[in-house]
Amino acid sequence: MRDRQRIGTVIQGSLLEGLTAKLEPSASVESMRVGNFVVIEGQKKQFFSLITDVALGATDEQVLLDPPAGADDFANAVLAGTSTFGTVKIAPMLMLDAEPSPDGRLQIADCGLQSRVDGQKEDQGLRPVKTVPSHFSPVYEADEDDFLRVFQEDTVSGVERVGKKKFFEIGKPLNMEVPVCMDLERFVERSNGIFGKSGTGKSFLARLMLSGIIKSRAAVNLVFDMHSEYGWETQSEESGHFVKGLRQLFGPQVLSYTLDPESARNRNVQPDGVVVIGLNQIQVEDVALLQEELNLTSTAVESSYLLVDRYRERWLQELLNMDAETLRDFARESGAHPEAMAALKRKLDLIGRLGFIKEHADDSVIDEIVRSIESGRHVILEFGQYDNPRAYILVANIITRRIHDLYRKKTERYQQTKKPEDRPRQLMITIEEAHKFLNPVAARQTIFGTIAREMRKYFVTLLVIDQRPSGIDAEVLSQIGTKITALLSDEKDIEAVFTGVSGGGRLKALLAALDPRQQALVLGYAVPMPVEVRTRSYDEAFYRAMGHRDRDEQRREAEKARTELFGE
Repeated sequence: MRDRQRIGTVIQGSLLEGLTAKLEPSASVESMRVGNFVVIEGQKKQFFSLITDVALGATDEQVLLDPPAGADDFANAVLAGTSTFGTVKIAPMLMLDAEPSPDGRLQIADCGLQSRVDGQKEDQGLRPVKTVPSHFSPVYEADEDDFLRVFQEDTVSGVERVGKKKFFEIGKPLNMEVPVCMDLERFVERSNGIFGKSGTGKSFLARLMLSGIIKSRAAVNLVFDMHSEYGWETQSEESGHFVKGLRQLFGPQVLSYTLDPESARNRNVQPDGVVVIGLNQIQVEDVALLQEELNLTSTAVESSYLLVDRYRERWLQELLNMDAETLRDFARESGAHPEAMAALKRKLDLIGRLGFIKEHADDSVIDEIVRSIESGRHVILEFGQYDNPRAYILVANIITRRIHDLYRKKTERYQQTKKPEDRPRQLMITIEEAHKFLNPVAARQTIFGTIAREMRKYFVTLLVIDQRPSGIDAEVLSQIGTKITALLSDEKDIEAVFTGVSGGGRLKALLAALDPRQQALVLGYAVPMPVEVRTRSYDEAFYRAMGHRDRDEQRREAEKARTELFGE
């Protein structure tokens, strides 16, 4: 058995409520941190676990009523570990069979990673906890070997294949220098979430994950970039330095479109295309999604259908062209409420004034975006000066609705032909301010709610980014496969993150203990067990890991190659 640091002994607990361990006299309670990874050596199994709480205990209440004098270190030392002691609450996450070796000592039966990679039966490797260790089982600090056994055997600096899997290092444990790796293929199979309060680096977490997906080719991405943070360079809030965007890192693999060409020119950015939206492309469902943003009543939204019945796709253009008298005549003839119709026109005038809205637009640019996605190129749509929820929701909904229809048809064809070449590329759509699209009302009537609930079978998933996960519909949250969560302080938001997570109540303290910068809790489908990580820095070392070389590096590499070929 390896020489680990023993920190305590299991004294009580249950499968549902977790375990309590009494700390060894040599283990300082002040060094125990919520979220630390520990290993319990049972008689027949090993339990990979997390510390979820730290407490103080005493064998005699009288000691607490009459404590030693303030500076009496000798009395404190005498009492420590006998009359007074520390305890930790432990949540077992994974277990592994142990079997006796020829010398009678316990040894590991199989490696968890090996079972994931080589397709061995699950019960031969790491698996969910379904029992508890016996009384007085020793508790050890996890070491680097334990982390590697759970998360990844091979150290990776970028994205590497192990067997048939694609692993990506998202960061390192808070107290170790070993990689914590995510299975990217499992990550893109389901919708995922990146959460955290403002200023905790959600966009940088998203950039890390998008980079890994692009590098590994695990999926193709469509990013609705509300604040122009992902395509081209942007300023880091932490360091103040400018960092590279995905277009700069991956070149022509990533295409950049914009709604605001003037903003692109001001930033010396050359977009690959400019998106315009026609009034003829806006449907009532798009207006319904904007109900809260435009302060529309349900009666006003329902009146839109009367316009559609008469004018079809020209309904919005006709409404905006109506004067007061024409509007009253239409209301009288159709049976609409006059005031509701007037309010609808007044509010939708705000949409008509947006610079990227035209009276009529064909589908050529949207078709171009769709063709790019089909060919495996990643698309980022920047909003420029239109970085407000009203424009963001409208455009994202219109384009995503079109992609939804396309992928449904492509999947149906694949199911019919069963030819590998007809299988749609896995697509991940990234949206910010996700609660605007996925709140309990919107989630039931928008395309994003549909994707979150059922589009996994059509090869489309979401990456939702939000600072208020409590605003997202609970059913949608329960469908999110992997959650990467930075610091949250609101109790409702913390509660929401653990929606649909078995034993999530025991993990709440982990979120509250995170630092506000470059730390996150990762849990869900793409990792074997929840883990707190110090996330990777988005810096020059990361750029190189992704295969990027700046001009000076390219010149040096070219000179080196020329020297090796032709000599000095």
